[in-house]
Amino acid sequence: MLDKIKENLIEFGRIAGRNGLTPGISGNMSVRSGDKIVITSSGSASGYLDMSDLVVIDFDGKLIDGDKKPSSEKFLHIEYYKQRQDINSVLHFHSPYLTAFAAAGCELSEPVLPEIVYCFDKIPLATYAIPGSVELVEKTSKFFNNYDMILMANHGVIAAGADIKQTYLKLELAEAYAKTLLFTKMLGGAKILPKEEVEKIYLLK
Repeated sequence: MLDKIKENLIEFGRIAGRNGLTPGISGNMSVRSGDKIVITSSGSASGYLDMSDLVVIDFDGKLIDGDKKPSSEKFLHIEYYKQRQDINSVLHFHSPYLTAFAAAGCELSEPVLPEIVYCFDKIPLATYAIPGSVELVEKTSKFFNNYDMILMANHGVIAAGADIKQTYLKLELAEAYAKTLLFTKMLGGAKILPKEEVEKIYLLK
């Protein structure tokens, strides 16, 4: 079971790498399996993982299996799992377009594209804290109960889902959305959906 999870993490890490969503050694990935979490090791490159880059921890952050140190942001992943029983995968990447908005201090809250309104409602912005710190967990985790995607100011983005494929697809969709918004700024700005149209989208859920 854990080996299959590791294979999936390697696969989606490589997909993310090919699509430019996880440059260099930035970011970290994990999947929950019962009372265990498979997570990338500290300093690993998500786009170039092998089995040795993945370790197993418990919900106290203690190493259960593996020869490397778990990601320094393991408690960010643990807190997401603790708050959300429906969440079984967490991806924290520094994808360029979403990170651009995070670095600019801009949450993605205006209703522009129907699929974004439907999938996310909005993508909030957590205030900055040092990567790997307790403060980072505190500032980011206040959004975990209500959002599957959160921008982290001057840092990156964190996404969560029922499994790693769903989580990756959410992140890919949000990254494309951020890219689209940046292009609309070159064209005079995005046109906001009318309130009545937004309400129709909510009724589809």
